[in-house]
Amino acid sequence: MRDRKKAEAAARELVSKMTLEEKASQLRYDAPAIPRLGIPAYNWWNEALHGVARAGVATSFPQAVGMAAAFDDSLLRAVGDAVATEGRAKYNEYAKHNDRDIYKGLTFWSPNVNIFRDPRWGRGHETYGEDPYLTSRLGVAYVEGLQGTGTAEDPKEGEYLKTAACAKHFAVHSGPEGVRHEFNAVANRKDMYETYLPAFEACVKEAGVESVMGAYNRTNGEPCCGSNTLIRNILRGEWGFQGHFVSDCWAIKDFHEHHCVTKTPEESAAMALKAGCDVNCGVTYLHLLKAYEQGMVTEGEITQAAERLFTTRYLLGCFDRAEYDDIPYEAVECAKHLELAQKIAREGMVLLKNDGTLPLKKEGLKTIGVIGPNANSRSPLVGNYHGTSSRYITMLEGIQDAVGEDVRVLYSEGCHLYKDRVEALAWRQDRISEALTVAEHSDVVVLCLGLDETLEGEEGDTGNNYASGDKIDLQLPEVQRELLEAVAGCGKPVVLCVLTGSAVDLSFADAHVNAILQVWYPGARGGKAAADILFGACSPSGKLPVTFYRDLEGFPAFEDYSMKGRTYRYLEKEPLYPFGFGLTYGRVEVREAALVDQAAEGEASCEKERDYAVRAVLENTGSYDTDEVLQAYIRAEDSAFAPLHPSLCAFTRVNLKAGERKEVKLSIPASSFTIVDEEGRRYVDGTHFSLYVGTSQPDERSAQLTGMRPVKIALEL
Repeated sequence: MRDRKKAEAAARELVSKMTLEEKASQLRYDAPAIPRLGIPAYNWWNEALHGVARAGVATSFPQAVGMAAAFDDSLLRAVGDAVATEGRAKYNEYAKHNDRDIYKGLTFWSPNVNIFRDPRWGRGHETYGEDPYLTSRLGVAYVEGLQGTGTAEDPKEGEYLKTAACAKHFAVHSGPEGVRHEFNAVANRKDMYETYLPAFEACVKEAGVESVMGAYNRTNGEPCCGSNTLIRNILRGEWGFQGHFVSDCWAIKDFHEHHCVTKTPEESAAMALKAGCDVNCGVTYLHLLKAYEQGMVTEGEITQAAERLFTTRYLLGCFDRAEYDDIPYEAVECAKHLELAQKIAREGMVLLKNDGTLPLKKEGLKTIGVIGPNANSRSPLVGNYHGTSSRYITMLEGIQDAVGEDVRVLYSEGCHLYKDRVEALAWRQDRISEALTVAEHSDVVVLCLGLDETLEGEEGDTGNNYASGDKIDLQLPEVQRELLEAVAGCGKPVVLCVLTGSAVDLSFADAHVNAILQVWYPGARGGKAAADILFGACSPSGKLPVTFYRDLEGFPAFEDYSMKGRTYRYLEKEPLYPFGFGLTYGRVEVREAALVDQAAEGEASCEKERDYAVRAVLENTGSYDTDEVLQAYIRAEDSAFAPLHPSLCAFTRVNLKAGERKEVKLSIPASSFTIVDEEGRRYVDGTHFSLYVGTSQPDERSAQLTGMRPVKIALEL
């Protein structure tokens, strides 16, 4: 039932029949059954960052940052819908077998809409990148897809929530992982309302996200899962959030064990509950009854949390017959979803350099050398928080399948992912001579380097085996750097494929290899999508959702949450590859751009509270058909509070055949003309604006790399 008032009434009636003990028991993530009321057990913990995770077979989509690089919100909405379909199909079958285990419910703790403000953060690849606008558009799309708000193919909103999405981690959370249980993130009001909060606000106000998860750390002194400022004042007060709030896992015990803002589990449970945290991922709410006995919480507060949780369960149709109950198990990893995963993987891969070596033409090749620790490994395909695929296609396998019997493919691991040898008893770099041999015997080399979730990921915690964390710097492991230099020195054309979830230092590669393709963590069958691009079955068209810095010299401290010097909006030095950059095999130029209702040159007859329409004419002057991402950036020229550089304010994907000319309209939100001042207030400040419409940022480095500049429109309000 999408009627929240009806669901709330049903929840109130059901909860009114419970004892205090029963109500308190339902605030745990592993809520037990209440047989006398016909309530089955329910586990709130499920994951779906890029496919149904940790509960067996499911379609494996690219990691979130790789999907973000597609700059395609409508496609991401379709991905969310596919994930929800598979989640329902699995839930339907598990319920038939009375399996109410962890990772088998309908409440998905996704998406992660934190801002990837620092390239060292190990969990950054779970996010949609560094930009608040891009993150908000993609976060809204994914939430709508998960919750069944309708897709382009089927715009009808379901009678019930298809699944319940969760925007996390609220708020101001992006490392360091190693101290997240005790860390205090200090952010001023400008950075809060300009950078860290907008995506959450959009998920709440626009997408109606059913759940929000708190972060481990403190923000400005308050633990996020017990913060009156964040939960009561901003989330529920300013934004009118009606859903339920969940703690991060074992975060509430951090209140007394690490943050030291309380002294006992009872005090911690009371602090979280009173602030508005409804469900505890952890065990601290086992102390709620004792907190009640000590007068720290009231029965009314426990009741309110229980009612919110059962409202969600009613909205999901857990106690009724929902239209999703008949989704068959055959929907899991079906052909349609597998093709969707391939499509967004292809759209998200970013071509960073190409001297004409790509696309490869197998007709002119006799031997291809495929080298590197990520060439034939499944681990870098899937990132973290992933499900199981019934088939994996590595980079090597994708290339082998693409060329068939026509071209000989030689392979060498080249080196270990990070250790100094592959075989324990061997000499250091025991695979490098094989790699050089392969390179010397090949017409072209595809070198596959990068990381995986063991080198960039979550601080050792539940389900993560204490093997992951932040990056120390932007360097690839030393053994990989040595392999890169050796192979690049062989005199053969080298195509570098980078499988990472974040920016790494590619300065040497930029100067010494022929082409660079940022593959990300492309999903279980991502090797096929990469091969499609390498051999020209389609043109690359992804754009960077994060800045690729040259190095970290002069970069702010990891613990510093000020935006000064961070991300493309406040960057003070030239990047290697800018946010929004990505090449194609075509060449799409923006021939002209103007406001549709432009009154005269340099000014617009626009009212302040409505969106603005921009008309742009694009032409593909290249010889390949391609997708391109049209982007718009804006800056208030006469405001002291505007970011240092123009900010992304609109984007859309366009397909153009070779030689085709096309007119495209972009909608520029009225909010793009606002700034956020030092007090966190958002308003229009000034009258002169510069709007840039192109296929990249309006920065000098993008102009160098693309040979093009966006069209500038001067606006006067």
